[in-house]
Order: sequence, then structure tokens, then C-alpha cells
Amino acid sequence: MKVHWKILAWLIAGVIVGGGFQAFLSGSAISGLVVADSANEGAAVMKAGPKSKAKAGDVISAIIKNRGRSNEQRIVISDAKIYRETIASSKNGDIVWHELGESRIVPVNLSLDPNSQRAAWIKPFAFLADMFIRLLKLLIVPIILTSIIVGVIGVGNGANLRRLGFKTFAYYISTSMLAIFTGLALVNLIRPGEGAALGLAADDSFSNVTETSFADVLLRMIPENVFAAFGANLNMLQVIFFALLFGYFVLKTAKKHREVMSDFFESAFEVMMKMAAGILSLIPYGVFCLLVKVVGSTGYEVFKPLGVYMITVTSALLIHCLITLPLILKFVAKISPIRWAKAVSPALLTAFSTSSSSMTLPVSLETVEDRGKVSNRVVSFVQPLGATINMDGTALYECIGVIFLAQYYQGVSGYELTFGAQIMIVFMALMASIGAAGIPSAGLIMMVTILSALKLPVEGAALLLAVDRPLDMLRTVTNVFSDTCGSAVVAISEGETGPREAGA
Repeated sequence: MKVHWKILAWLIAGVIVGGGFQAFLSGSAISGLVVADSANEGAAVMKAGPKSKAKAGDVISAIIKNRGRSNEQRIVISDAKIYRETIASSKNGDIVWHELGESRIVPVNLSLDPNSQRAAWIKPFAFLADMFIRLLKLLIVPIILTSIIVGVIGVGNGANLRRLGFKTFAYYISTSMLAIFTGLALVNLIRPGEGAALGLAADDSFSNVTETSFADVLLRMIPENVFAAFGANLNMLQVIFFALLFGYFVLKTAKKHREVMSDFFESAFEVMMKMAAGILSLIPYGVFCLLVKVVGSTGYEVFKPLGVYMITVTSALLIHCLITLPLILKFVAKISPIRWAKAVSPALLTAFSTSSSSMTLPVSLETVEDRGKVSNRVVSFVQPLGATINMDGTALYECIGVIFLAQYYQGVSGYELTFGAQIMIVFMALMASIGAAGIPSAGLIMMVTILSALKLPVEGAALLLAVDRPLDMLRTVTNVFSDTCGSAVVAISEGETGPREAGA
């Protein structure tokens, strides 16, 4: 069974099991609370009152303190910070009552009662889901380091850095950035994560983020101690900067040293590929446990925001495929977009069915050369390089996915999605499309990387796998179509005329 269909099967199983827990096991959240004495320096402790009507996943619109008493006070909750401050300021003996509201208005969710029967059944699944997330984190630094160094060494020597290489890289970086900014614009316009009920917790440590300027982002990219940067997943910009710099200066060394370093990092990268394949083979089971945890705690509400997220990603991919890339063909290469799409259609259909740029490469090579009428000299350089490092759809997907989760955490934890944070997301999404695109399931690994760099919980990256299959098919088509367009653009710039006759 192909991995994506296996994921889908276990995803459905997780929804069914979680739904069963939701339907048949008790575990409602607390609606009425009484503030009682605490042995911890007089801090307020909330104890359950006589009534418990709300359920986990419900959203709070207001808190009513001392309901029914002469000193009743209603406090409207507009964000998580007000909620936490209200609870913390409640005095001994106060009654605090949660008033429920609409999820698109107030992003403060009730949690499952930790002492309930349902929580006890969910606990082992939550434990296994946490183990899977830790294994994903294990891959981040070594994969990013080795893949970027190998990539820079592999394409950066000799003639490859001259005219043909410069044109190819200019195209790849330009289209990736256009894709990322398309995703950035749509996710900020639609805001699918705002008020979402994903059932993912975030503690207060994630809200301690201050406004970051572009200059700060550039400064923080340079590590004062590179080994310290390797020691924490929060310093990924520094790891990326060091890898780019290291790879570049490997090319400046004598041939014998260059060969030794190249062989070492290629071997290290191959080992990490094998390790990644082993860990990522656990994805179906990790998704199963995570969905049992989320659906069992909050019900099926999680799929509403995921549906809006899917619409956002799909819309951005269609804009890039049907508007951005055709405009580049039309005005840069002077090629008919319809004719070119017709010419490379076998490669696009293969990409859609396999969801793999690497598996599509043999078809792309033959199609672009024979039907697209691009010379073998250009095809043999541009297409393999594109299948490895040019991933417009992946870059766009990373940007939207991370900002979607950041919007969610902005509501439940007080995290601030600053301009500086969005710049960091753009830069790291670009690195995702260049540095690690050849890794199986690179989208998940890179999303975990970016979330860690933003100091956000990474469980949401695994949750997004619940709707990833159709999106993966569409973004692979986007990746492959961009590669074929790149071959056409480079070929025309080299004086070839064949691509303009393709599809005729």
C-alpha cells in the first residue's frame, strides 16, 4: 500500500476511535468553577463547581464572576491573555462561570477535564503521539545541515556556476519567492487559523515573543557559537546560514580537501535519508494517535478550520499554476502557456498520480526534450536540478501551513505573529524548497523546522497530515510544471527556438 493511502486509512481509524471516545466516555470540561484556598503562596486554585455543562473544544466568549450574586461581573474575553488574567485575578471564594460563544469570534478554548474517564483512555495515545513528534524533531538539525551543504557543493563547482547555472538558479529562486508571497497574501487575507478549534495546547512560554525587525532577523542568522546553534531546534536560521557558508567555502579549498568533505557530507546525508525514511514510515501510526487525541478531546470541530486551510492552499496553488507561471511563459519566454501545458501534460499527469517529483523525473526528461523541443544540454541540467531543489508548491505550502498554525496559537496562547516572524517564515520556506526538497516527506520535516524556529509547538504539523494527500498531489503538479517552465525559459534565453513550437 502506498504511504499516502496508508496514512489515509490510519487517519480514518483515528477519527473513528477518537469519535468513539467522544461519544461513549465521560469527560466534559468545567463550566462553573469555584476559587479555593491554595498552599502555593496563596495563589488561586480552580475547583469544579456543582455544574459542568461545557465540553472540551467549546469556545469562551465571556467570564461571569459570582453569577447570581449581588457583585456579579461579566468580563468579555477577546483573546487568551484576558482570559488568563481574569482567572489569575479571581479571589478566594469567587465563582467563575464560562459563557460560550462562536469559534470565529473568540479564540479561547476549554480543555478536557484531566481527571475524566475519557482523558485516561486518551492518555496512552497522546504519549505515543508525543514520541512521534520527538522523533521528527530528532531529524531537524542533521538533515538541514547535511542536505544544504551537499546541495551547495553539488551544484556549485566549475561551469555549473557560470551562465547556465546562474540563469537556472535565478529562475528557481524567483518562482519560489513568487509562490511564497502568493501563499503569504492568501493566508493573511483568508486567515484560516484565526479562531480555529484544533485542540492543540500551548503554554505561556510560546507567547514570550517580541516584535522582530528585518535587521534583527539578519543579525540573528549569524551564530556566535555554531555548536550552540546545533544544540537547539530554535536556532535553525543560524544552522542554515552556517551550512550555506560552509558549503560555499568547501568549493574554495584544494581538490583533495574538497573531495574528502564532499564524500563525507554525501555519506552523512545518505545516512540521514535512511534514518528519515525509517522514522517517516511511522507517520500513519503517529497520525492515528494524534487524531485519537484531538478528536477524542474536542470532537469533529477540528475539521472545519482544516477545510478552510485546504481551500487556502488549493487557491494559492491554482493561482501560481494558472496565472503566475503562464505569465512567465508568455512575457519572459514568449511561449504559449496552453501549448506548453499540452506538450508537458504526460509529466503533469505522472506528478499528479505519484505525488513525487523524483519519480516523475524520467517522464519529465523525455517529455520536455521530445515534446517540449528543449535541447538535451538544457534538459539534462535544468530538470534534475529542479527535481531536487525547485519546489514552488512545497514552498507555498510551508508558508501557508506555518502561518495557519501561528494564527491558531496567536489565539490560544497569546503568541504574536509579527512582521519579523513572517519574514523568517518566508526565508525558511525558501530554504525548504532549496535545501531539503529531495527528502521523502520533506514538507513535514521542514514545517517542524520552521515551527521550532518560531518557538511554536510542532504537533500541528502532524495534524495537517490529515488533509495532506490531495494537497500533496496538487503541489507536486505545481513543482513539476515549474521545472518544465524553467527548462523552457532557460532554453529560450540560450537562443533556442524549439520550445515556442511545442504543442503545435
